[in-house]
Amino acid sequence: MEKLLRSIWQDEVGQDLAEYAMLVVLIAVAVAAAVVIFGGELSAAFTGVSDTLFPLGGGDG
Repeated sequence: MEKLLRSIWQDEVGQDLAEYAMLVVLIAVAVAAAVVIFGGELSAAFTGVSDTLFPLGGGDG
């Protein structure tokens, strides 16, 4: 029984996958927070760029 518990405790198969998954989740949370915090400002900035490039709203042809 002790051997089994030691082997389970020391088994690191899949550990990298779990770490990468946690990293992806952390990045996703950070991006979502940034969108919530800066969303309105980014939208206004892109609208300003769009209005500058296409002043009459006819940007599709």
